[in-house]
Amino acid sequence: MALKNNVKALRTELNYTQEDLGKRVGVSRQTIISIERYRYKPSLELAMKIAHELGAKMEALFYFE
Repeated sequence: MALKNNVKALRTELNYTQEDLGKRVGVSRQTIISIERYRYKPSLELAMKIAHELGAKMEALFYFE
């Protein structure tokens, strides 16, 4: 089972750049890139911050496939 996410789709809907989202949640643009490309699995705290900033429920944002 692989952890997948909808971060990029929701981020672009809100017209946030990767840098914008990174600043809002306290991480670098590179971290957001890695999360979107499934290379980095965020901590629970970071996942919750991202979900909050994107106005999404964590279950809808991060899921197993």
